[in-house]
Amino acid sequence: MSVLGQSVKRVEDQKFITGKGLYTDDITLPNMTYAAIVRSPHAHANIKNIDASAAIAADGVVAVLNGEEMAADGVGGLPAGWQVDFKNGDTMKEPPHPPLAVGKVRHVGDAVVVVIAESREQAKDAAELVKIDYEILDAVVDVVDAQKSGAPQIHEDVPSNIPFDWELGDKEATDVAIAGSTHVTTIEYANQRLIPNAIEPRCAIGDYDNTRDYYTLYTSSQNPHVIRLLMSAFVMGIPEHKVRVVSPDVGGGFGSKIFHYAEEVIAMWSSKRIGLPVKWTAERSESFLTDAHGRDHFTKAEMGFDQDGNIVGLRIDTHANMGAYFSTFAPCIPTYLYGTLVQGLYTTPAIHINVTAAFTNTVPVDAVRGAGRPEATYCLERLLDQAAHELNKDPAELRRQNFIPAFDGVEQPGYETQVALVYDSGDYEAVLDKALKNANYADLRKKQENARAEGRLMGIGFSTYIEACGIAPSA
Repeated sequence: MSVLGQSVKRVEDQKFITGKGLYTDDITLPNMTYAAIVRSPHAHANIKNIDASAAIAADGVVAVLNGEEMAADGVGGLPAGWQVDFKNGDTMKEPPHPPLAVGKVRHVGDAVVVVIAESREQAKDAAELVKIDYEILDAVVDVVDAQKSGAPQIHEDVPSNIPFDWELGDKEATDVAIAGSTHVTTIEYANQRLIPNAIEPRCAIGDYDNTRDYYTLYTSSQNPHVIRLLMSAFVMGIPEHKVRVVSPDVGGGFGSKIFHYAEEVIAMWSSKRIGLPVKWTAERSESFLTDAHGRDHFTKAEMGFDQDGNIVGLRIDTHANMGAYFSTFAPCIPTYLYGTLVQGLYTTPAIHINVTAAFTNTVPVDAVRGAGRPEATYCLERLLDQAAHELNKDPAELRRQNFIPAFDGVEQPGYETQVALVYDSGDYEAVLDKALKNANYADLRKKQENARAEGRLMGIGFSTYIEACGIAPSA
């Protein structure tokens, strides 16, 4: 019997509903030690001096380690796993991202010192004894302000804080189409930064075996294979066959636990330094400063229409906040996962999108809950709603009028967009008709008119969109 159309029962729930799940923080290894990380309270500052003498002398403390010691051991920075070069062909500027800051901190929460003790409580108490002398620098948190002349320079080798700019589509054709439009709808907006908040805070346990020169990392990760590759080959410089990464049950992620984080490196490196297993578990407030954030775009978008209400061109200019460093997949989110979907479901003869990335003194940004595709959908759907209002057209009918005609990918070939994708199949008008029927749309509009006559406001919202999952389409 085919599973298609059938209700398939989950098989993984029994252990969770009976309290037998195993999360990273549930793991206790023999002779386990515990790490607390001293983090910067400043968005931007030079590190003048670190005095860890009181922490070292505190009860139960095994070691207090810093970024200079880590660098001396040959540990490198966290890499970006995706390269997006400048539109003129210049190579993307990727500044170092040391797991423990060396010489300078670049966002609130930047890791500076790790304190390792026999218990979690002793590590936390000792961490409060570490004294760090900072020279506070001017900071910038707004993505547009960061690019202005005179803005604080976050990385010395990234002029104007711009690591890359990127474009997709036909600029000349789009400029001509917009200039010749009967009507142009323009919107400017901030797609706000969001912070992930998984049920299970991140946790990492490093366990180095000196008898085999072998590393084991237990981590609350959605992608242990990526962690092993990046950590072994790019950060710690050890053969991949010398590293095992174990990801037990993971309590929520939605993208925020795919990336390679500093704490995983800190736990592994410090375990070798002290010869004991090292566990770090984030506190809830700490997670807000360490887990990669999402979104944070500022966009100006223009959609041109002819005299009949048909879309003739779409022009988008987006500034994408990268935070203080590149996170693992950060460069591809506002480019290949965003720009390639800005045609949506609509016949649009000319499209051009320009994306300028900028570093700021904020937590790094990466893939969270959709990553790029929701930003594209928001841009398009706000444009269509605003255009419907300006053109005095029903928003459902304006969408219907501009839908890509139905195609099945067999009798009719897949639909090639202006932004590099080929859709496999689609009948968007049929889906809209079903939604309008199920919602009793005509009746809703009557209720809306009656409500307004009575001094009440009733809104009716639309969003018709296409999604690409798992870096789809596979071609």
